[in-house]
Amino acid sequence: MEGQTATLTRDALRVHDDAPMTFGQVQGLDKKVSRIVMGTMLEGSLPSAATGMALYDDFYERGGNCFDTAYVYQGGYSETILGHWIKTRGVRDDVVIIAKGVHPPHDKPEMIATQLDESLGRMQLDHADIYRMHRDNENYAVSEWIDALNEQVKKGRITVFGGSNWSLARIAEANEYAAQNGLQGFVTVSNNFSLARMANPVWDGCISASDADSRKWLKEKQIALMPWSSQARGFFVRGDRNFTADEELTRCWYSDDNFQRLERVQEMAKQKNLQPIELALAYVLNQPFPTFPLIGPRTPDEIRSSLLALAIKLSPDELKWLNLEA
Repeated sequence: MEGQTATLTRDALRVHDDAPMTFGQVQGLDKKVSRIVMGTMLEGSLPSAATGMALYDDFYERGGNCFDTAYVYQGGYSETILGHWIKTRGVRDDVVIIAKGVHPPHDKPEMIATQLDESLGRMQLDHADIYRMHRDNENYAVSEWIDALNEQVKKGRITVFGGSNWSLARIAEANEYAAQNGLQGFVTVSNNFSLARMANPVWDGCISASDADSRKWLKEKQIALMPWSSQARGFFVRGDRNFTADEELTRCWYSDDNFQRLERVQEMAKQKNLQPIELALAYVLNQPFPTFPLIGPRTPDEIRSSLLALAIKLSPDELKWLNLEA
């Protein structure tokens, strides 16, 4: 393998127990944003509110300050628990809260205001730092979405906004309209991005930004990418041609090219004394555009493992090699 650069080994990263959190900036926000974002979709593997809050405590104590939630997560339960955590810990001024809404079938521009009312009420907040539309509905012109979002900005209920699972072409069109009319435009994108490519969409309406054209656009625009499933939902831990018990893992991530990527990750991880999952997340973090990958940890150990990726530096040649481009 050509083009590898010297990097810290896994043992070296653990000298001080854990790698420190690092931070970046999102245009329009005064707060620094942790490069790792905590997802709050509390699924069946998190049996209680106490479990979720303990994970939030651990993430925050390790320097994490950005939390991603959505109107549809568990019918509002995730927002309620996150809001309770923020209030009881007294951390509102220190955290960056991402709210998401207008997920089908409630995907009309006028739904932004009504759903945001509910989301802020559940979280006991007066505003969200970042608001993202959970899906796009191309039956409505981008101007309608931009106008509706700017109305909420003017009211002080959101600071900046972006789109999740929006095509980059639609985002570019929306930002052109905003610039021409003196309005605020998208400053974040939350499409899937990981070393492994989705073989099939995880959910209906999912959009990936892992392809070469999307990466080129993100590099040119330098818009903050906050990707979901940044670790390919465990593919680099459990992926194996002989393991098919997890039907969703198999359906969404099993492909010949992804198994080639897995083999290269395993080879490089062995050489650098790293875990494959850490190296796969480092691929996302080392892109030539700002990235803030979302993680969905179920234990404190998974949080610590994700943070270790922050200290792994990969060269452009290494990124290409891992992604089968060299």
